[in-house]
Amino acid sequence: MSVKAINAYQKGSLKQDVASADPHRLTLMLMQGALDRLAYAKGCITRDDLKGRAENLSKATAIFINLRDTLNVDVGGEFAENIFSLYNYIIDKLTEIDTENGITIIDEVSSLYLPIKDAWAAISEEDKQIAYSAAQGENV
Repeated sequence: MSVKAINAYQKGSLKQDVASADPHRLTLMLMQGALDRLAYAKGCITRDDLKGRAENLSKATAIFINLRDTLNVDVGGEFAENIFSLYNYIIDKLTEIDTENGITIIDEVSSLYLPIKDAWAAISEEDKQIAYSAAQGENV
């Protein structure tokens, strides 16, 4: 099977996953996407692929900006404010990357963010339903 066909299949599969995902799953997909882009950027740095590094870091940064901007600090309180600050720190660190320090910064950002993503993934179905019910109650 050609690389082009595999990529087309993966894009189609991703679109289907996004269309059928609940908000929790969409957030998890974004979190994983950011970590994937960081890993790709790290590989590009080791191969001296400046274009690939820039593209992947740009996509990772855009994901972190999106995740940060969707936080509701009014509802999440101090916890949401802390996560907001973490996103700002990550975004700042990613904009500091150059050829000398890229892998070190990517490793730092990944090690800071992986526990957040893992904790999000560990949220039980029952807790998700409680959160969805509470959110719907607020919108009424």
